[in-house]
Amino acid sequence: MSRFKSNSRYVKYSSVYMTTNSKGQKVQALTPAEIPEQRILGEHLIKQGQRLDHLSNHYLNDPAGFWLIAKANDGMTVESVTIRKQIKIPVK
Repeated sequence: MSRFKSNSRYVKYSSVYMTTNSKGQKVQALTPAEIPEQRILGEHLIKQGQRLDHLSNHYLNDPAGFWLIAKANDGMTVESVTIRKQIKIPVK
């Protein structure tokens, strides 16, 4: 099983369980990260070329926290969020 950083969404909001793969071997698996609803700090007007990792570093002090912004905007992918003109920014 991979190791995650202590601030990872998988450490915080997932759990490990045992299952059997198609070869009949016992393997560890990870549940999807069930992230609770977030409070919104405000909104940000996207400028051309801005990326979520830069915005998450600026607002959340965590460049790897881009998924928090995507989640706050109901985005399944980074691209689905950055094509918008205005995005919600969650509280740290």
